[in-house]
Amino acid sequence: MTNSAPSHLLPVFARADLAFERGEGAWLISTSGERYLDFTSGVAVNALGHCHPHMVAALQEQATKLWHMSNLFKSPDGERLAARLCEQSFADYVFFANSGAEAMECALKVVRHYHFSKGHPERSRIITFEGAFHGRTLGTLAATGAAKYLEGYGTPLDGFDQVPLGDIEAAKKAIGPNTAGILIEPLQGEGGVRAPSNAFFGALRDLCDEHGILLVFDEVQTGMGRTGELFAYQRIGVTPDVMSLAKALGGGFPIGACLVSAEAAEGMAPGSHGSTFGGNPLAIAAAGAVLDVMLKPGFFDHVKKMSLLLKQKLASSVDRFPGVLSEVRGEGLLIGLKAVVPAGDLVAALRDARLLSVGAGDNVVRFLPPLIVTEAEIEEAVQRLELACIALSPERKQGAA
Repeated sequence: MTNSAPSHLLPVFARADLAFERGEGAWLISTSGERYLDFTSGVAVNALGHCHPHMVAALQEQATKLWHMSNLFKSPDGERLAARLCEQSFADYVFFANSGAEAMECALKVVRHYHFSKGHPERSRIITFEGAFHGRTLGTLAATGAAKYLEGYGTPLDGFDQVPLGDIEAAKKAIGPNTAGILIEPLQGEGGVRAPSNAFFGALRDLCDEHGILLVFDEVQTGMGRTGELFAYQRIGVTPDVMSLAKALGGGFPIGACLVSAEAAEGMAPGSHGSTFGGNPLAIAAAGAVLDVMLKPGFFDHVKKMSLLLKQKLASSVDRFPGVLSEVRGEGLLIGLKAVVPAGDLVAALRDARLLSVGAGDNVVRFLPPLIVTEAEIEEAVQRLELACIALSPERKQGAA
């Protein structure tokens, strides 16, 4: 499948030697005609699978009407989508962006501007947590705080204080007169499918209320049904003041959103933030179609049912292959398999078995099937996982030696 022609794409991705030409539900068909079961979903993006008929129809209809008109003018469809998101969440306002990193940049600016508008411009620092991943812009990289992402880009943007995940005493000690807010993922995806207890999130909410600072949830990966509720904060039972969304919001079409409570939005006025493409009519149509499907009765019941089935079957695989797998983690259909072998080796072996997965921190491999995945597809995925485990098992390697 290797193409000998030189690539003119900036070489910032370690791409597998594999290309796809079309998709159907939970399946991708390669340029050589092979079918792959897609448990990557574009890294939690294709929540409704590939080419969902309702999404296709919505985009086709919108493509004949209007593609772009800028935010200089009113957007009736954007207003409707924002109202639906607010109706389903804590928020009173929505800012539409183009990606998760942009949604997070808006969240960071909202937090800082909130205190500025109240006469406290010195309150600009935000507490974040080890293992986080918040995006690839200079601002969100600084919030992420991981050296491997920051290396080579100069002095990181100031204003972030990182503490260990789940350590409430460290979070308390990090709060000072310049603290503006606390930023956390309800469930770390890139960081290894890790989450502290619900009680920890409740303690963070109490800290924010006590000190007059804002709580921000990064739901770029966990939002839009991935953990079994429309938003992960609803499962945890702790409400943030600001929340970022992207990935599954557009079901494959690029769109991000920053959801903000009325209190947190104080001070945001014309000129305080903006975007050329944010709220693009095509993106709005795609996100509206995603909500149409997800808000139908029974949708999240299906996600929870498939989650339980997948976790049970994966736990059985862990028991069968202790030399390859050690633990099942996660919520909903954001599932992590902690590996004994190098996670990259497991991802490659799964790919050889025509099952697509994605690595994460802490030697974890993520399973991120579309939320419309069926029982039969989960059964098929586990069978392919076990083929990969057999190929990687120490006993087989010793026999081959």
